Amino acid sequence: MINYITSPFKWFFKLESASGLVLLISAVIALIISNSSLSSLYFNALEHYLFIGIYNFGIKLSVLHWINDALMAIFFFFVTLEIKREFLQGELSNPKQAALPIIAAIGGMLVPALIYIYINFDNSQTLNGWAIPSATDIAFSLGVLSLLGSRVPLSLKVFLTALAIIDDLGAIIIIAFFYSGDLSIKYLMLMLLIFISLMLLNNFNIKKFLPYLILGFFLWLFTHESGIHATISGVLLATVIPHRKKEKDFSLLIKIEHAISPYVAFGIMPLFALANAGVSLNGITFNSLLLPVPLGIVLGLFIGKQIGVFLFSIVSIKLKIAQMPTNSNWLSLYGVGILTGIGFTMSLFVGNLAFLENTQYIGGVKIGVLAGSLLSTLFGYFLLLITTKK
Repeated sequence: MINYITSPFKWFFKLESASGLVLLISAVIALIISNSSLSSLYFNALEHYLFIGIYNFGIKLSVLHWINDALMAIFFFFVTLEIKREFLQGELSNPKQAALPIIAAIGGMLVPALIYIYINFDNSQTLNGWAIPSATDIAFSLGVLSLLGSRVPLSLKVFLTALAIIDDLGAIIIIAFFYSGDLSIKYLMLMLLIFISLMLLNNFNIKKFLPYLILGFFLWLFTHESGIHATISGVLLATVIPHRKKEKDFSLLIKIEHAISPYVAFGIMPLFALANAGVSLNGITFNSLLLPVPLGIVLGLFIGKQIGVFLFSIVSIKLKIAQMPTNSNWLSLYGVGILTGIGFTMSLFVGNLAFLENTQYIGGVKIGVLAGSLLSTLFGYFLLLITTKK
């Protein structure tokens, strides 16, 4: 069974691990620029407004919002394609195999959120960031795991990949229900009309992407205007892309996933990191990490993630609900649990949504995410390096 499951993961793992290194470089560049003489140019460029459209029909957003609302909609489209494929014919299609990453992901989302809530309970404004430490950056975490090579069994790479995919699904649900603005009935109805049209295309098994693309554009536009975060349009579009089990590698879903994956991994995600990881470190001290927002994020990512993932994994394995990954042990499983604390891009994205109206906390979000992700990277990597053999 494991050989059948891991064949698509080998391709996916190579892609994600390589893009993780590109993400790291992009984040470092953003930090260097934002703390140099070019910082004003950097931040002004992100706030510059661009109009895209024809005559009066179009939309005007800042460069940062084009990246976070439009390009990230493509990212979530890609992620949802992955989730859909895994539930239909991959790791998550087999209940026995899917049990461990699903249960571990739930623990990895719940415990960090509770830690953040405990630290920020007395402040209603900062409390809105409770979901920030619940996310896992799949590319970054797999990138770190790839540095260990054959030391880490493929089953653990599969486990981490599946867990991160479930994490992404959790993030999508959180964004849809907790981080949407005031809703417009008019645009919600237009969204519904477009989505029904897309469902009809799926029902008739239309295998040309162009009709989906055209309707998908209007779905994004109406979603953006409706008050629901625009990235949810990417999720909705992915759910109606046809994929039949009997088609295997020739379905429209598989073709699109493989076609756009390099652009997402080496274009959209590094650009997101470049635009969102920049933060001025001027005046930042150790005490800055002790403020409620960064402290809640650091402890949530570094402590909450590993406790939640490992504790829920132990319980599910001991109760025989799930199986221990092949050729692994408790220490190596714990090491992977630590790596799930690398929130980076997903945590930054959720942080931007959480404090959309209270931007004074964004700097603390970035510091907390970077610190928590760095600690998780170092401790997870060295624990696996010590406890695994070549």
